[in-house]
Amino acid sequence: MADAFFEVQGLTKRFGGLVAVDNVSFRIDQGEVVALIGPNGSGKTTLLRLIMGVLKPDSGRIIFKGKDITRHRSCDIVKRGIAGTFQVVKPFRNLPCIMNVMVACMVTKAKRGEWTKRLAVKARDALEFVGIADLSLERAAVLSHGDLKRLEIARAISTEPELLLLDEPFGGLNPAETDLLGKSMRRLHKGGRFGRLHSEEMVMLIVEHKLMDLMKIVDRVLVLNFGQIIAQGTPEEIASDNKVIEAYLGKGVILGAS
Repeated sequence: MADAFFEVQGLTKRFGGLVAVDNVSFRIDQGEVVALIGPNGSGKTTLLRLIMGVLKPDSGRIIFKGKDITRHRSCDIVKRGIAGTFQVVKPFRNLPCIMNVMVACMVTKAKRGEWTKRLAVKARDALEFVGIADLSLERAAVLSHGDLKRLEIARAISTEPELLLLDEPFGGLNPAETDLLGKSMRRLHKGGRFGRLHSEEMVMLIVEHKLMDLMKIVDRVLVLNFGQIIAQGTPEEIASDNKVIEAYLGKGVILGAS
């Protein structure tokens, strides 16, 4: 088997006596969009924070494009091509949207030497990609919750990631906002890595509880429960998996996979 584009090997994280992530292993191949689902408290956000370098694991390895990035700093992980969003969006509230994205553009060393005008063009492109270019001069403080979610994604994609991690992107959105954001995510996947000339589709790992909307986007599903992967497969396979039904979905739940 060829090396995975991204791989987690035996990852474990404890908080005192609580094992939040318990010997988790999985791989994601080039071009995949993968869902990570599970009950509240199952370890999903902790796992994303481990991947992003916000938290350090007690054991295990994180491999990205053949390189061990397990204990790298968050800024170094972004420079390597991984970016993420989190459940609670934390923009610079008093800065215009375009400035919020420009700050994100400056994270990678390659961007620090670029002129402000070029950064502004890149930031506007990111805002246009997620559908809020008309709000580029508005302060983040006045945005709706849905537009803040899209601003967060614009900030992430402006770093030109190859792997995008999304933590509950649909959380708190109404159906219309969810549909708009879902379309942006599908465009991101099909359009590939933002800002680069290439042929690969963007790789995504998405944590979400709105399963019917999520299953329209993903190729494969990982199910986490009590810090462990209890199942993985296509949306159709997961919908009929008895362990998943018992732990999370409940009888009669329809994922809406097509």
